[in-house]
Amino acid sequence: MSEFTHVVRSRRMTRAFSTESVDPAVVDSLVDLASRAPSAGKTQGWHLVVLEGEQTKRFWDISLPAAKRASFRWTHLLDAPIIALPLADASAYTARYAEPDKARTGLGVGADAWPVPYWTIDTSMSVMTFLLAAQNAGLGALFFGVFHNEVALRVELGIPDDLELLGAIALGHRLDDESGLGRSSNRERRSPDQIIHRNGW
Repeated sequence: MSEFTHVVRSRRMTRAFSTESVDPAVVDSLVDLASRAPSAGKTQGWHLVVLEGEQTKRFWDISLPAAKRASFRWTHLLDAPIIALPLADASAYTARYAEPDKARTGLGVGADAWPVPYWTIDTSMSVMTFLLAAQNAGLGALFFGVFHNEVALRVELGIPDDLELLGAIALGHRLDDESGLGRSSNRERRSPDQIIHRNGW
């Protein structure tokens, strides 16, 4: 089995972390790898707000207030030493495609001209690359949605309104005694034959 195959097959969403910190240089290396994901026009229109150590409480106090934590299943998720928020920037794409080498596409006139939101696609690919890089570095990571109090979180962190928040990434060292998997973990993985439609639908 190749090293890449092993990284892909062994990657799991981690829901229990130790409080051990992660070297900022390691985070930088993960982001460097993530920045190499495909990007339309090499726009690279994504940002990552990174909260470290005690600063992660700013995220949890808004997205999961203390009153709701008693029934929260993944108590050690809150121990993750890093919470990173990936943000997609549509304006970066319209600006890039208004440049001379891309202007003929007509995509520089505004976000509505795009048939699909490549800023979301590209940021998502960067996030996936980040998750694989974390696995390769021996770290655990979890991508999850920010379903509550997004407006308050944006205000707290000064995130501009025009950036699309895709979710959050918890990053850190896995607990050796991590117990429990996600509720969907026992679902059967689809085979290639169930996914592929050769030569048409």
